[in-house]
Amino acid sequence: MLNNLREVIDESKILKNVDMTKHTTFKTGGKAETFIVPESVEDIKNVLKFLFEAKIPYYILGNGSNLLVSDDGLKTPVISIGKALSGINVFENCITAYAGATLAAVSKVALEESLTRFEFAAGIPGTVGGALIMNAGAYGGEMKQVTEAVRYIDPSGEEHVATGAEMEFGYRYSALMDTNCIITGASFVLEKGDSDEIREKMAELSYKRKEKQPLEYPSAGSTFKRPTGYFAGQLIETTGLKGYSIGGAQVSEKHAGFIINKGNATTKDITDLISYVQEKVYEKHNVFLEPEVKYWSD
Repeated sequence: MLNNLREVIDESKILKNVDMTKHTTFKTGGKAETFIVPESVEDIKNVLKFLFEAKIPYYILGNGSNLLVSDDGLKTPVISIGKALSGINVFENCITAYAGATLAAVSKVALEESLTRFEFAAGIPGTVGGALIMNAGAYGGEMKQVTEAVRYIDPSGEEHVATGAEMEFGYRYSALMDTNCIITGASFVLEKGDSDEIREKMAELSYKRKEKQPLEYPSAGSTFKRPTGYFAGQLIETTGLKGYSIGGAQVSEKHAGFIINKGNATTKDITDLISYVQEKVYEKHNVFLEPEVKYWSD
């Protein structure tokens, strides 16, 4: 596979045995045997077309902020959409960004241009691509509210554009989820606002995060989706699991909705703790907690 892959993308963009602890916010996981770092949309198209024709599965990596990787590592190739695809442009009240741009970077540009409605995303530790795939959101805002159009490449290497409506955004869901399509960029329609008010709003939300969330430890943010009619953290806390640990993984004592890497946790520690929390919450409340975090394994 590697020999043939070198025919469609420069060898310098194909890395071997990459430590995935450096590419996930949980700081766990084994090594990725083949780690592909495209530097252009054309690179992505060529790689996807090659993998599609060779019937080789693959994983798509953004900032790794909602991800657990198996401790055994991955033989499945990983395509990393990162710094080389992180450009941001502004035209009047519209921001266009490549998929590798972080939400923090887009928020900063919005502030500089006095554009409001993107404040909610300033503290979400993900990239544009990952945020669109799962319709990321916080504090009453979500990607659905600001997305005008999304550019993506399907598994065969063909480019497409979807409107915000065609993305069928739902709670932590989009039409491109689990499709193996790669988002390459998007445009966001915002509104002119007052830069001081925007800065104040961002500071307010940042303060709330620091006060309520265990940002001092590696995690993937909220571990579970919000079950209808409930709050995951509240269910976990009333089950008596706040602070419960397995190995180096712990249900945060600060916010029970977060599972954190308290120190040298393995992915297995975290997945075992997720399963334990699911079991105990179901026993007590008859509510099943669905993980928000994705798990990669061969």
